[in-house]
Amino acid sequence: MPALLIRAATTADIPELLAWNAAMAWETEHKQLDPIVLERGIAGVLEQPGRGFYLIAERAGVAVGSLLVTYEWSDWRCGDFWWIQSVYVIPAARRGGVFRALYADVARRAVAGGAVGLRLYVETENRQAQATYADLGMQRCHYWMYESALPGTGDGAD
Repeated sequence: MPALLIRAATTADIPELLAWNAAMAWETEHKQLDPIVLERGIAGVLEQPGRGFYLIAERAGVAVGSLLVTYEWSDWRCGDFWWIQSVYVIPAARRGGVFRALYADVARRAVAGGAVGLRLYVETENRQAQATYADLGMQRCHYWMYESALPGTGDGAD
C-alpha cells in the first residue's frame, strides 16, 4: 500500500471538504447540512488561519481523508487545546491507517506549536472510533457537552 502524505488543505480542496463534511454529518447524525453555509464555513477557516486549519491525507496522489483543527484557549493551563473536528475518511480507505497518520501529524504540529493538549468529540454510539482514540492514548474526559443554538444561526449543527 502506498505511503500516506499529510498536507495542509488549500482552497482547491474545498469541493472535497464540502462533500466529506456533508457525508460525515449524514453518516454520524443523519443531518443534512446547508451546502452554502458549509462552504462558507470551510472557506472561513482557510481565509482566517487563526480559526484553525484543515489537513488532507493523500495516498498515491488521491485525497482519502481530512480533519479540521480549531483552537480553544485554556486559562487554567495558559495555552491552547487543539480540537480535532470534522474527521472524514473515504469508505474505501477506512481501517487503513488514515486517521492515525492524520492524528500523528496533528500531534507533531501541536507539540511544535506549544499546544497544551488535544481534544475531540465522538458520537456516543461510535465504539469503533472510541477504540481507535483510546489506542492512540486519548482518554475519555469527565465532561459532558451542552450546546444552545442562537437565534438566526440555523439548527446549531457543527
